[in-house]
Amino acid sequence: MSNECTVENQNRTAQACPLCHMTDIDRFSRIRKRDYLLCRTCDALLVPTEQYLSANDEKAQYDHHDNRPDDPDYRAFLSRMFLPMQQRLSPKSRGLHFGSGPGPTLSLMFEEVGHLMTIYDHFYSPVHSSLDQHYDFITATEVVEHLHRPGFELGRLWSILNPGGFLGVMTQLVPQEKSLDDWYYLKDPTHVCFFSRSTCEWLAEHWQANLTFLEHNVMLFQKSYVSHTV
Repeated sequence: MSNECTVENQNRTAQACPLCHMTDIDRFSRIRKRDYLLCRTCDALLVPTEQYLSANDEKAQYDHHDNRPDDPDYRAFLSRMFLPMQQRLSPKSRGLHFGSGPGPTLSLMFEEVGHLMTIYDHFYSPVHSSLDQHYDFITATEVVEHLHRPGFELGRLWSILNPGGFLGVMTQLVPQEKSLDDWYYLKDPTHVCFFSRSTCEWLAEHWQANLTFLEHNVMLFQKSYVSHTV
């Protein structure tokens, strides 16, 4: 066996990718006492499962979030998703805000312009019947980076999205032109799955979806009338 093959094997991990479920994963880097893996299939950057926070510690982090519906700065931040989504919706569309957090706000913004909204959050609004209904649009703002099973969760959301509907994802994409050592997104211990532009393109191809990249790391996936789930 060559030295090159030996090094390559040492860099491999037995963990399957939680997004695409493939096992072509390499050990990528260690930054601030956490390891990072890179999936060669979907290009997601991953924290090993054994380094995830416990559910109690994870929720304790979220409990410190001060996101309020009456905060104009927070509303302005969510407008990055709200405005382009609203432009594409028919009146009185039915939407789901997935990962609404302790202070649901984006759902209220859509309700204020006449849409019918449902919220779901693993910790703060775990009403599982919300995920048994179908929607014209679904939003997931600053959510996918927290998901322990992104393939399962996103596949479930895609399955309850009506044909022609939109899934809006807002998450910071892995920077391509600067060191990850300085990337603030890695400092949050609840962030465990990081998408690149290529990851979003992989999802769109897998779902046979139309993908639009917007400003401020907002991606819109539009469902066709013949679609696959993850």
